[in-house]
Amino acid sequence: MKACINRRDFLKTGAVTAAGAAILPQFLSQCTSAPAQVTGADLSLNDYLNHFGVTQEMIQQVIVQGLSKGGDYCDVYFQHVIGNYIGLEDNAVNRAYSDVSFGVGIRVLKGDQTGYSFSEEITIEAMKSAARTAANIATSSAKVAPVAFESPKLPNYYTIKTPWEDVSINEKIPYLQKINEKVFAQDNRIIKSNVSFSDETSYVLFANSEGTMTYDYLPMGQIGVSCTAEQNGQKEQNGFNLSGRNGIEFFSHEAIDRLANEAVKRTVDLFDAVKPKAGELPVVLAAGSSGILLHEAIGHGMEADFNRKGTSIFSDKIGKKVANDFVTIVDDGTNANIRGSINVDDEGNASECTYLVENGTMNSYLHDRISAKHYGVKPTGNGRRESFRHIPLPRMRNTYMLPGPHKKDEIIETVKYGIYADTFTNGQVMIGAGDFTFYVKSGYLIEDGKLTRPIKDINIIGNGPQVLKDIEMVGDDLKMAEGGWTCGKNGQGVPVSQGLPTVKVSKITVGGVNA
Repeated sequence: MKACINRRDFLKTGAVTAAGAAILPQFLSQCTSAPAQVTGADLSLNDYLNHFGVTQEMIQQVIVQGLSKGGDYCDVYFQHVIGNYIGLEDNAVNRAYSDVSFGVGIRVLKGDQTGYSFSEEITIEAMKSAARTAANIATSSAKVAPVAFESPKLPNYYTIKTPWEDVSINEKIPYLQKINEKVFAQDNRIIKSNVSFSDETSYVLFANSEGTMTYDYLPMGQIGVSCTAEQNGQKEQNGFNLSGRNGIEFFSHEAIDRLANEAVKRTVDLFDAVKPKAGELPVVLAAGSSGILLHEAIGHGMEADFNRKGTSIFSDKIGKKVANDFVTIVDDGTNANIRGSINVDDEGNASECTYLVENGTMNSYLHDRISAKHYGVKPTGNGRRESFRHIPLPRMRNTYMLPGPHKKDEIIETVKYGIYADTFTNGQVMIGAGDFTFYVKSGYLIEDGKLTRPIKDINIIGNGPQVLKDIEMVGDDLKMAEGGWTCGKNGQGVPVSQGLPTVKVSKITVGGVNA
């Protein structure tokens, strides 16, 4: 008979002695006390308080300590994350691990200054000690009365059927094996395949000194495959992945087929790939994951902290024309099951769809609490953090351009000679000026209005605000990226997504071959 401890005892032990240490996935699946088929979205506020072993009175005491030296505001952020990973290489599962992260972060604000401390031990003594540390941002004494909490009803943008805690490692391995088999069956030039399966569950409880208390359950799943092919001594590598706030039911037979087919096609296409002529060329951005260009070259410049500090080129552009009338860009946290969606941000603000550029005019920045106060507006639900160990910052969620008036074929037909960029990697952006460089992982030449030969090993170099101005056509075929993107900023990573219709940019510098 297997000896199990209940989840509360395990969490307390892990928080004190081994937060973040590896544990066996079998342990998580067999020793959990959670009822089967009940996700965190089905739980109440009291369930979340019990989950973290705290009461509203305890949280009030912590906030009082946080404000004891004259701070203007205090919030408390509890988080419990369970992550699992399985990797298959050379036809065998050779990597598997689980991570558990459990703790609380306490933030105190004085003006636009931040005091922050966290604890991996959730006891009243540890939390009060962390609160006193965060309180040192202020220098006067203050008596603070505890505030009553209210918990607003929030929508759920990522319903799933089965919580990842109820999915054993033995249920996941067949997915990897089937994908691996299909990859090798697709093309006899495939010589190597790597398949990975990762899932994550996050429980969050938030409270602040203004009386807001929110909670959320955030699932995440991802399957990725990369493969290597060889032909006449030439080797090529590429891949494909699917990710979102989904349960295991998302990874269907159809999804498995897509993963294998797309990975192989993208890889073997590179044997016939060429480099275009170098220089300024028309660039057609494919619908979907090429929206990473929008995210990096434009989206970051619209995060309010960069504009509040005057470092973004968009800091004086609110209300001004920045693109053609048919260009509208949003950052949206409400897309069902998309990787960057959130029900509530990490400052207790409900998620929303924020219009950054509307009909070509700059409309809004992405705000957290600090920037919203600075600009005298409401937060947009973009205060996000990597974990309880980090402060929230203005961060993107799902950033995409809305559909325009043109057809994909119509757009391509207007290009005499240019490139069709499908997927990007290794991007670098200068936030202030908006200058960027991206490596085009896959795409096609456009010759006489038609897609002809695949392209590879090229960079595109440009300026985000200038690209906005140079968008000549926007398709009606908006597609959201399906893969796993993690956005980095100030040493923090958060899950995001992006999207794009087919878009024509009149000119971007392309690093190809000399004419």
